[in-house]
This record gives sequence, structure tokens and C-alpha cells, in this order.
Amino acid sequence: MANPSQKIVLAVQGMTCGGCAEAVKRVIRKIDSTAEVNVALDTGRVEAVTIALGADLAAAVSKAGYEASIMW
Repeated sequence: MANPSQKIVLAVQGMTCGGCAEAVKRVIRKIDSTAEVNVALDTGRVEAVTIALGADLAAAVSKAGYEASIMW
């Protein structure tokens, strides 16, 4: 049985340009290729509708070089 999609919101620090935002999207989509990801570069807010766990997303984004924490 598949996990239901849920909305995960991350606070991500260290994104300085559009390339950074795209990198964060790619990292999340490596975990869940069907994730819908929106990045607000100016606030560092990343919203993902995904079947992945928030902790997994935050860990992957942090491993990619950004400081990420789960907002909700």
C-alpha cells in the first residue's frame, strides 16, 4: 500500500540564486520523483507535496550543502 501524499514545509538556509533553488528541487525529486516542489528563494521556504518523510527530505537537503529544518 502506497503512503499518502502530504505537504512538508522546510526552512532552508543557504540558497542564494535560482540554481540553488533548482538544486534543492532535484534533491527532493531524487527521493520522490513525483513530488510537487515549490521554492520561495526570498524566504527560504520549500513546500513539497510528497510521499517522503520530512526528516528524509531535510537530511537530503542538508547533505547537499544547505541548512534545512522541518517547519511542519
